[in-house]
Amino acid sequence: MGQTTHSGQNFAALRAARETPTAVLVLADGTVFSGIGFGAATTNVGEVCFNTSMTGYQEIMTDPSYAGQIINFTFPHIGNVGANSNDFETDRPAALGIITRQPVTQPASWRAESHLGDWLTAHNLPGIAGIDTRALTRRIRDSGAPHGVLCHAPDGAMDIDALISLAASWPGLTGMDLATDVTAHATHGWRDGSWDMATATHRQTDAAFSVVAMDFGCKQNILRCLTDAGCEVTVVPADTSAAEIMALRPDGVFLSNGPGDPAATAAYAGPEIASLIDAGMPMFGICIGHQLMALAMGAKTHKMERGHRGANHPVKDLASGKIEITSQNHGFVVDPDSLPGTLEVSHISLFDQSIEGLRHKSKPAFCVQYHPESSPGPHDSRYLFTRFTDLMKARKS
Repeated sequence: MGQTTHSGQNFAALRAARETPTAVLVLADGTVFSGIGFGAATTNVGEVCFNTSMTGYQEIMTDPSYAGQIINFTFPHIGNVGANSNDFETDRPAALGIITRQPVTQPASWRAESHLGDWLTAHNLPGIAGIDTRALTRRIRDSGAPHGVLCHAPDGAMDIDALISLAASWPGLTGMDLATDVTAHATHGWRDGSWDMATATHRQTDAAFSVVAMDFGCKQNILRCLTDAGCEVTVVPADTSAAEIMALRPDGVFLSNGPGDPAATAAYAGPEIASLIDAGMPMFGICIGHQLMALAMGAKTHKMERGHRGANHPVKDLASGKIEITSQNHGFVVDPDSLPGTLEVSHISLFDQSIEGLRHKSKPAFCVQYHPESSPGPHDSRYLFTRFTDLMKARKS
């Protein structure tokens, strides 16, 4: 009778937050969301976006494509399985902060190594709980992703006017090259395959192909999928030249995902990608890699109002007519009216008809906007890795 349930603790915390908030999310237009702070006692400014995924919050927070962004999770129970050292997509978190509906509870998973709040503290990232995440999501849906500041102050001392000014002065992601912030510092090899829960090891495969991965903010699970497909992967920094890549004598080149404005990254990467395509090098791009391939061929990209972020996005393969349920994370998109004659659309979004895939008409190069490695329940899109190896096999023969 004297015990307090997790639900009761959460309600008590939410009542306390209304009276004495320890964190705020402040938008550039002056809107203030007050709540309970967790994680590091610090302040970060960036673009506020929402993600609809029900699982994988640690992978999302460590996805380099989220650099410069504060993530509002629409699923209310975030943090309930804690954090561990295996579910990273890169060596450190890339997102700037986390927004949740419910306060984070103690982890309930045998894989947990720490509480989500402690994990955020260790990486100097703030979190806020107890706000109306549905209202915030509707705001982003209707008006676009705003600039915002997430401030966690355990003593409750927060200068709202100063935070509004900070949010309003943030320049935004348009024109911002963030690939240089998250790319590999040096060329290195990758040999790990997918995680095997039974043996607690990464499965290795015999490599039939040599692949160079241009790292614009690459997720580790993409590299694992390439390894599973029989590729020996060499990861190179984003600004590596086509000549340097060709000197490695690869069978194919992979263009990774990544953050920021693809047009800014294409200023140096675009000519190198175009040179590789012209040389007949088999190429596969994902996310910003898709956008960079399009830009290299003469297309244009633009900022989306709200972006695609979540694990339930339907995409249609125009060749087969099949529908794939995909995981996505992007705020820029290829402009369909700018496509050159060398490219054709291979996939489209069934949410808004935006371009989700492109194919070169005469060269062995293709790309998709979504994430075939993420496996949001199904493995609908894993065939794309086989498509890539088939192109390399045909070139070798």
